[in-house]
Amino acid sequence: MRLLLSAAAGLLFASTTFANTTIKFANDWKWEGPAAPLLMALDKGWYKDAGLDVTMDTGRGSREAIPRVASGTYQIGSADINSLIKFRDKNPDLEVTAVMMIYNAPPFAIIGRKSLGVSSPKDLEGKILGAPAPDGAYAQWKAFVKANNIDASKVTIENVGFPVREPMLAQGKVDAITGFSFSSYINLKSKGVGADDISLILMRDHGLDLYGNVIIVNPDFAKSNPAAVKAFVAATVRGFQATAKDPAGAIKHVMNHNDVAREAVELERLQMALSQNIVTSEVRSNGFGTVDMTRLERSIGQIADTYTFSNRPKAADVFDAQYLPAKADRMMP
Repeated sequence: MRLLLSAAAGLLFASTTFANTTIKFANDWKWEGPAAPLLMALDKGWYKDAGLDVTMDTGRGSREAIPRVASGTYQIGSADINSLIKFRDKNPDLEVTAVMMIYNAPPFAIIGRKSLGVSSPKDLEGKILGAPAPDGAYAQWKAFVKANNIDASKVTIENVGFPVREPMLAQGKVDAITGFSFSSYINLKSKGVGADDISLILMRDHGLDLYGNVIIVNPDFAKSNPAAVKAFVAATVRGFQATAKDPAGAIKHVMNHNDVAREAVELERLQMALSQNIVTSEVRSNGFGTVDMTRLERSIGQIADTYTFSNRPKAADVFDAQYLPAKADRMMP
């Protein structure tokens, strides 16, 4: 009896400990349409049901979350996998890993205005490109230049802040900008630029076969709390499944967290992200969150075309699939 009571107490303690697992999540950006799956999972209590106490904070760029998570200030976050690859190269001892793919096709883009003479990559020569230094799309600029035979010496790069990026393009102060397609396109339209004047040059359609944002985890937290990481990923996958099934319903959760957002605008942004970046043919075949490791290895090679590695990571160093749900549990609804 004493042994049974002792075992029961141990199980109760383990359950309580797991139920109290706290996770601070660092998002890559503001609460906009594409964040709906995360916010839906949070609002509906799916993280809580999984035994997790999750809080989520916004970010100021797709690369910002990496040092936040690497330092342990945040246990989990969202970040650009290509920036993570470079971070791992520069910090081989900080084994931050991706555990779930978000943007199977990256939203990296050059956004121009046809009226300013920018419709194709080569049109950037002789023009001013507004590019925020921390921008994930701008981080791919050198590879984009090489893939499209652009004479970079003929392009003037102006370091602009995120808040003024689209307004400057709308005002004609720059000829094009780097950004995430669904963010900059929608923002430009809200500034009065007609859709027929916007040239959306997607980098994936112009030579860059890269992945996009991923869920990343602090290595020490992952080692100490593997079940919690797995539970977080499973609840997040559930959020993506529900969002893909009902985008209009999911966008309500963005509105719960962003009182200045406009629902129709954020729904359009979410629908763009779903159709162009999240629900790809690869996702339809293999489910949410997965990565083709051969493709990821190939993308590291493409980064090496314009970036000199000192400690080049392998695909397996960057992405760890062990925390993903079984294939049947991560498929499209």
